[in-house]
Amino acid sequence: MSLNLPIRSTPTSRRNKESRNYFTNYTPASAVGAGSGAGTEAINGPVREPAREPKPAADRLIVGVDFGTTFSGVAAVYTSTPDDVEIIKSWPGGNGITSDKVPTEIAYDTPAKADHDAPPVVKWGFQFRPEESRLRCIKLFLDRSQKLPFYVSPLETAAQLKRFNKNVVDAVSDYLTEVYKHTMDTLTRRYGESFMASTKVEFVLTCPAVWSDAAKNTTLQAAERAGMGSKSEIQMISEPEAAAVYTLKAIQPNHLSVGDNFIVCDAGGGTVDLIAYKIISLKPLRVEESAVGTGGLCGSAFLNYRFEEHVRNRIGQSKFDEMKTKKGKTWQMGLRYFEEFVKRNFNEDEHQEVNVPFPGLPDDEEAGLDSGFLVMTADQIKDIFEPVVKEVCDLVEGQVDGLRAKGGVVSGIVLVGGFGQSNYLYRRLKAHFSSAAPPPYSERPTHAGAASADSRGSIEVMQPVYAWTAVVRGAVLRGLEGNMVISRKARMHYGTSYATVYDEEKHSVSERYWSPLWERWMVSDRMQWHIAKGEAISPLQPIAFHYTRNFRPGQSLVVTDDLIACEADDPPSASTRDLVNVCTLTTDLNAVPRSLFTRLTTTRGVEFDNLDFTLEMTVDSAGLGFELKVDGVRYGRVEAEFHGA
Repeated sequence: MSLNLPIRSTPTSRRNKESRNYFTNYTPASAVGAGSGAGTEAINGPVREPAREPKPAADRLIVGVDFGTTFSGVAAVYTSTPDDVEIIKSWPGGNGITSDKVPTEIAYDTPAKADHDAPPVVKWGFQFRPEESRLRCIKLFLDRSQKLPFYVSPLETAAQLKRFNKNVVDAVSDYLTEVYKHTMDTLTRRYGESFMASTKVEFVLTCPAVWSDAAKNTTLQAAERAGMGSKSEIQMISEPEAAAVYTLKAIQPNHLSVGDNFIVCDAGGGTVDLIAYKIISLKPLRVEESAVGTGGLCGSAFLNYRFEEHVRNRIGQSKFDEMKTKKGKTWQMGLRYFEEFVKRNFNEDEHQEVNVPFPGLPDDEEAGLDSGFLVMTADQIKDIFEPVVKEVCDLVEGQVDGLRAKGGVVSGIVLVGGFGQSNYLYRRLKAHFSSAAPPPYSERPTHAGAASADSRGSIEVMQPVYAWTAVVRGAVLRGLEGNMVISRKARMHYGTSYATVYDEEKHSVSERYWSPLWERWMVSDRMQWHIAKGEAISPLQPIAFHYTRNFRPGQSLVVTDDLIACEADDPPSASTRDLVNVCTLTTDLNAVPRSLFTRLTTTRGVEFDNLDFTLEMTVDSAGLGFELKVDGVRYGRVEAEFHGA
């Protein structure tokens, strides 16, 4: 009988070549010499399953949670009354003032009683006085690849957490716990205890489009700890995708047609997320991602800090410090006016100057202080806005150029989020995408040329009503109507590693090792890429990785494999340090009937059991999910331990 080919079971750095167990991972000998994919863990390559039809669900309560960088929001709807979407507007510490969102801020304090075992007291949202310290932008700490805004100190954050023996995931979980408790209390008052006790509540959580797989998983873990259900039950949707789902319904009728691309610009307080979609059908509404999501730190919070810097320069450092420390209400009134009026409504054509209230500050003609108001000219306000707005325009420009380079027609830009309400940002984007000269004349128009002829003037900038709550409204719609996005773009290449027979024309001599099982030279850590970066992936058509495993009698049937990712455009053929170990998959094969294993014997008389199985990966807005299948039958989920978050 021919022998099977061993494949890599552990990374090179952890491998002891003298004690290698060759009966854990290998592929059939029939694969040897079959081409470049010979001896890989996924022998037949990626396989798409037929689309699965969702089962009809009973009436339930859908709760959308927009866990934001600077503000968070909650919406709820009962499936029997889908048009009655309720936005939670009343929050603890809000002093009766309603708000569509609550600050994503949390702090810990020692209990009033001297009880060392008592948990710390949690303050959150609106429950802070202006001068009190608190944890800000904690969401960004969930993804190590994300940059932090200049006004957030990692050292200060770490010190606050360490004082109460907490980590970032604890803080996020504690914040979401407060949101969950307040949400359930609010809904119980609305619907009654008996209704809540008998009705299933399903949570849909939002996350940034640029979130890593590990960060998505960590966010789900925090939501699970907060009481929102098990990880497998909580749905997750990217923020711009949720905004797109809501906006396309909210702006009907519009000029968008089947085949058109539109870009969603979700401009929030700390971050700006962008993603592009192509319309596949209008009735029913179905779209697909047409460009990989991008984002940046250019949210409206940066305007606040530029405004603060402007005021400090105008009135002087000492007066400014005195105002903030001794006249906190004076500073808060000026900042609130800038927040609620200037940031949202400033229009250079209408507002030649703006009077920002700073009650109690003495008149100062040189500084521009008159009767308790700081006089700001339109040019001074534009100086505050312009660097931040330009960054947003550049991000949108990148998406537009990328789509047009591929022959796509860009018809619309949808502006949502808190910063998305800004009149100045809207007008700047509108001017930016209607000022470019038309493309050069071409005698032989092609499809790409025709698309290029789509001058910037034809890109309409849309600013729907409820822009600030568009994301959370879209999250609720996702729970109500299921997936309107039929395919998404893979953010990275995804693959697995394998070992194969040494080929002197392909491999370096230094990479080879001798296999006593095969009695030939081998090389390990070769890469097979199952999903290409930018490839369209449908959540209804999983990718199947095929494996063959061999086990000596009595050997553990729990096996592990690494899912590897690559951000580069051209992935390498062998494992390198630049690759990302996304997660380690642990598969328990004990649930598989023993009759499905095949007993084999090597030419040296060593007996072992062979099993062919499939790990099925689903790529959704929420990230990655895995299942185990043998001969087309599911035998349970696969545990994924994500790395890097």
